[in-house]
Formats: sequence, structure tokens, C-alpha cells
Amino acid sequence: MSPKLRRIAHLDLPGGGQVRVHGTTAYVGHMDPPHGTTILDVSDPAKPSVLSTLSLPDGYSHSHKVRVAGDVMIVNVEQAKRHLMRRIRSALEKGADTSSFKPADIETARREYGDGGFRVYDISDKRRPRLLTHVRTHGFGVHRFDMDSRYAYISTEMEGYVGNILVIYDLARPERPEEVARWWMPGQHVAGGEKPTWPGYKNRLHHALRCGDQLWAAVWHAGLRVIDVSDIRKPRTVGAYDYHPPFPEPTHTVLRVPFPVAGRQVAVGIDEEHDHVPGQLHAGMWIFDVGDLGAIRPLAMFHVSELDSPWSRTGRFGAHQFQEHMSDTLVYATWFSGGLRIVDIADPTAPREVASYIPEPPAGFPSPQSNDVDVDERGLVYLLDRNRGLDILEYAPHG
Repeated sequence: MSPKLRRIAHLDLPGGGQVRVHGTTAYVGHMDPPHGTTILDVSDPAKPSVLSTLSLPDGYSHSHKVRVAGDVMIVNVEQAKRHLMRRIRSALEKGADTSSFKPADIETARREYGDGGFRVYDISDKRRPRLLTHVRTHGFGVHRFDMDSRYAYISTEMEGYVGNILVIYDLARPERPEEVARWWMPGQHVAGGEKPTWPGYKNRLHHALRCGDQLWAAVWHAGLRVIDVSDIRKPRTVGAYDYHPPFPEPTHTVLRVPFPVAGRQVAVGIDEEHDHVPGQLHAGMWIFDVGDLGAIRPLAMFHVSELDSPWSRTGRFGAHQFQEHMSDTLVYATWFSGGLRIVDIADPTAPREVASYIPEPPAGFPSPQSNDVDVDERGLVYLLDRNRGLDILEYAPHG
């Protein structure tokens, strides 16, 4: 634990999947129904207050991601417990033994799910968000995504494809988003005659972040792709790097740093700790040289030792996510039961941890599960736990 990080507030919120801060307003997407989205006033960060909450109408979906541009807010709609639902459906299709599953979960898996997609809200009055539309996509629905004032870059299942692909929507009329383009990896479009060279859902889009005229896409066990969107209706792949195998954990997020670092053009990538196998590496963070998109190469990795957290053996441990914007060389990364790690990449060949913060486990849970993080314009850090709680931290580099 570093004295450079000080907790200035804690909110006992339901566990969350994403936190985003715009100005003096924070937006939290929650993991489990009926909790949907919480909007917070953080103008006084020591005394944050709830402006409004959005609840889900039933227990079949969750809405754990949220993005905002201006007065428009988008939240995902995805089938709750989708990985479990997929395992149960596979067992049912094969006629396999399902006695290890709960009867209620089997019943849910048998139920047709048609709500997957995303909801768009007018938040000009943050105390009274107004639903503009619910766009339905397909299958399990939408996972993580990016957006700006004009477009939404949605990661979703779509009919005729295996695994999540990119669907770009025009938000010129936010009450009626218009699909303008799709992008997928060769092999995903099975309805178009393609055949995947990987098993199941191993390779798919996790999400893509817009950086200028490019989207930087994390594609799970296929590494990363760089997508040119200078013509928004014709996205095309212009760069790729795959490190699976030998690295076992899937690629979660990739962001091109918007300024040179030590004279190099670099990108930061982070993997997600999923099903850790003893003897293999835990998920970590990558620094890539991306000066030549035709020859992307790794410069360094950053890892956290199990010895650096008292809860590394009592809860999911390893990397997950970092803030999806950068204005300096600091990367704020969540490490599940390893808490928050602040890593300086001023030397991109030797990333260096400069501070860390591991919260206490929420009541009733064996470990903290630091899931998502954002940093506001004041430099305050918002650390969201997957199971319960939001911490607001102050980082003092010089202690």
C-alpha cells in the first residue's frame, strides 16, 4: 500500500462493471440486476451524492457498462450470467448431465432471450434520465463499447456471426441510432460462408477504443487489431499483433497513447485474468511499439506478484482494466484482488509501479475485486469493486 494514495470517500454501492467520470458527475454501471446505472454528483469528492438510479425491469439482463458524450448516455444490455447460460445451453444441446446446475438457472437458459442490445438516454437532467430508445442486437447482446459525440462503437453478438463483432452506430439522432458499418475477424461471419479456425468463442471482439481515425481493438485470444475508420462506413484492418500462445490470458483493452513516449509511438494493452492455471502467468499489462502498424512489437510487460496482495490466493487475482484515456505517462490499472496499481511508462521498455492501493474486502466477501477505474480532470481516482463499493482516491506523487 502506498502513502501516495489516500482514500477521501467511500460509497457502499452495488458491485460495478464500469465507472466513468465527466466533469463533476460519475456514472457507474452495476454488475447484477436489478441494479442498472447510478449517476453521482462528485463536485465535492469527499461527500459524493446520488443524483439518480436506473433499475432493470427483470433479472434476465445486466447493464454493467456505461458511456457518456454530452447529454447522451448509453448503457449496455447483456444477458446476465452469460457464460453460465452458454455452458448450460451447450450441455442441454449435447444431452449432457445438468445436475450440477441450479434448476432456476436451467430454466433461464431454456428461456428465449431477446433483450440484448443497448439503451440510449437523454441526461440533460441528470436527476431524471429519459429513455430515448432500446436498440436490440442479437444473442447475448452488448458487452463493452466506446462512444463519442457522433458514433457508438458497439461490441455485440449479431445474427450470422460467431462471437462479438464491431457494429458502428451513427448517433446524429440519438433517439434513432443508425447502423453504418460492421467489422469482424475473418472466420466470424459463418452465415457468409466463413469458417472459424478457433474453437467456440475463443476469438472475438472485447471492445474497441477510438484514437483519431483508428479503433484499437482487443480481440480476446487473438490479441489486438488496429482498424482504420477514416471512412466510417468502410472500416478496415491496418495492424495486428497476437501473442496467444504462449500467453494464456485474453486481451481485454488496448489504447494507443496519444503522444510520443521517449520518442516512440506506443500503445498500452492489458489482459484479463480469467481461468488461471497454476504454473502459468497471471494476466498482466503490455507496452507495444506501434510506430509501424505493419510490425507491431512488444517493448515490455508489467506484472504484480502474488506476494504483493494479502488476498491473492483468496480471490481472483491478476490484471483487468485501466483508465481508457491518457494525458500523461501514468497508467491506472485494476488487478482484481491486487487492487489498484499506478504504473509509469515514461520509459516504455521498463514500466515502473509508483503507487498502489488495495481496499479491504467488502463485507461478506473473501477479497477485494477491483474491477474498473477512471481518473477525472482534477486527478482524482475512482476505483470500483466488482462485488460492492466505490472508492474515491487522491494521488499525491510526492507523498
